[in-house]
Amino acid sequence: MLDFTTISIAYYLYQKNIDFVERNNELITWCIFNDCDKCQKSIKDGHLYFSASNGQYHCKKCGEKGNIITLGKFLGDYNTMNNLMTKPTKKSEDIKTVIKKCNSNIPAEIRKYLNARKLDDNIINEYMIGYGEFYGKKWITIPIKDEEGKYIYIKLRRDPNDKDTTDTEKYLFYPKGQNVALFNYDSLIKSGDSEKIFICEGEFDCILLNSKGIPAITSTAGALTFKEEWIDNIKEYSKIYICFDNDDAGKKGCVDLIKKIEKKIIEAETGIYQINLPETGNIKDVTDYFVNNTGSVDEFVSGLPVHVCGRKPIDINQFEEIAPEHLTYILGLTIKRDYDNKLVTFLCMLSAYTEDTQFNVSFNAPSSTGKSFIPLEVKELFPKNDVKVLGCCSPSAFFHETGVYDKARNAIEVDLERKIIIFTDQPDPKLLEKMRPLLSHDQKELNAKITDKTQKFGTKTKNVIIKGYSSVIFCSAGLKIDEQECTRFILLSPESNQDKIKDAITEKIKKESDKVNYQNNINSNLDRELLKERIEAIRDEKIKCINIENEDKVKDVFFKGKTSLKPRHQRDIGRFVSLIKCFALLNLWFRKKENGIIFATDKDIEQAEELWYILAESQDSNLPPYVLNVYKEVILPCFDEKNNNEFEVNKVGISRNDIIKKYKSIYGRNVQVWKLRQEILPMLEDSGLIRQEQDEKDKRKMLVFPTEQ
Repeated sequence: MLDFTTISIAYYLYQKNIDFVERNNELITWCIFNDCDKCQKSIKDGHLYFSASNGQYHCKKCGEKGNIITLGKFLGDYNTMNNLMTKPTKKSEDIKTVIKKCNSNIPAEIRKYLNARKLDDNIINEYMIGYGEFYGKKWITIPIKDEEGKYIYIKLRRDPNDKDTTDTEKYLFYPKGQNVALFNYDSLIKSGDSEKIFICEGEFDCILLNSKGIPAITSTAGALTFKEEWIDNIKEYSKIYICFDNDDAGKKGCVDLIKKIEKKIIEAETGIYQINLPETGNIKDVTDYFVNNTGSVDEFVSGLPVHVCGRKPIDINQFEEIAPEHLTYILGLTIKRDYDNKLVTFLCMLSAYTEDTQFNVSFNAPSSTGKSFIPLEVKELFPKNDVKVLGCCSPSAFFHETGVYDKARNAIEVDLERKIIIFTDQPDPKLLEKMRPLLSHDQKELNAKITDKTQKFGTKTKNVIIKGYSSVIFCSAGLKIDEQECTRFILLSPESNQDKIKDAITEKIKKESDKVNYQNNINSNLDRELLKERIEAIRDEKIKCINIENEDKVKDVFFKGKTSLKPRHQRDIGRFVSLIKCFALLNLWFRKKENGIIFATDKDIEQAEELWYILAESQDSNLPPYVLNVYKEVILPCFDEKNNNEFEVNKVGISRNDIIKKYKSIYGRNVQVWKLRQEILPMLEDSGLIRQEQDEKDKRKMLVFPTEQ
């Protein structure tokens, strides 16, 4: 007996062997009332339209109208007496009270039945599975929640001991008239990493998979009723697995759902996989697979899935161990010279794919030196969904742009877990202040407050919850950096020598002469394409921990050459260790791996040492390399030229005009007077490399004296 108060129109049409196609939340088929479509060859050209949500229909040719009940009467399935249900005895009880009461009243034989389906008592209580009498029959109860976690109705599954039940009477909803819902929406929130999600058929299968650590969801009304709008909740996942029952409805539902998802994720970086359950061993569904077949989680996740469309799985056997020299060669296809800058930038972005090894980079140099060019070129190698590029941004704009309002917590949630954020312009200083705890990677979840102006209430405070660690890259023409920011970044500056400028101009001419051919050549480079696949494969590994086997070697390398230690060395050691771990991450398939932990080798330490040796001097001085180079290439030579007698006791200071003239002779361009006076010289003075004194002959002038040679 069919219950027309709960059955979906899609399921009913399938039961009656009426084929249909789904389009824009409508089911289309040939007219079954008259001969409207006797000449139509394709079902897509049919004239009978059903609403997938409420079952109402209308033939666009003969004008027949009605709903699922009138259709049931027409096909001889609807009987008024058979569809009268007995209401629950206590109508006044709210849904939550009913759920608790049913959960506490599970008979021993029903508990034994559930346990046999691999649902132990803890799982039964977690999902509040219960047992009760509804509509004059005994049922197993499965509570259904909405997206906000509130109970909306109870799915009723007929007592397995009721021998009078037919297949079409097995399920009902309480209260009556409820629509199909997405079951176990919590798994979309709990999984968090947007790596994979499984869509199965049936609540018990779904609960079983989640109990085994496999994030799964299902429709409450069968294989044919997964709504298109639900796909928006899962299209950000990198892998979607579909595992329906081993029957005709399950196979047809799987094919239909694959088509729906494929249409929705054309632009997404998502792979769709179909899980084909074994045909032998009386395996009808997921539960049978784990109960009758004693199936394993590893086989279910890795052995059974078959890729059907979307992003293809990556073959890790094609990768070889890659050295820093080969990596800089690939990066050099679009970024000329700047060997260390592009390597550090790449490793910074790669560090996003770790649990807590992320580090930050700040490019500081005058305009037109290519600060933003390097990170923008490197980011082309990384998946688009993982990178966010922002210009100048206020705190409110940043949190509104990247966050989602959580009604339950009354806060804007900003999920930055394993993300890469690039600021191509100097961010608002207030934003830097708000992001200091985030940049320090001190806590996985931070609370912040922002203020918004509203027309009605004036200034209003909002709560912001920042979740996860990310890799952050700042690009700024401003050279002066607050000390609190300095210690949170690896400071970089693009090269600005004549060879670099000449190579950059040559490459620009080559690119602009034939952009299409230039880009095709870049995209067709096998090494570059293999590196892009390597990055995706590293991301998909979801590495959580990287250990270092030889910690004594790390100490020897870091302390080497340091006569005295500074407070910022406590943060610098973290960056040095991050470089070591990133080199290990780059070659994770060639490193020892135990229980999801990979181990960095002496080779990784040596590669990080070679890179850190080049970076250390500017980091140790809290200076961008550009400012340090002005000191070494301009100020020191200028001072030596003015004091050519090395035995002279009373050294003569150099003026700002002397520095400006020397700067132009070295770099072939002028330095802005205000930038020299307000940024470069104060930073050098704060670092202890120079001192400034008034000229005794002209008190209006300041003279510069190096304090170290």
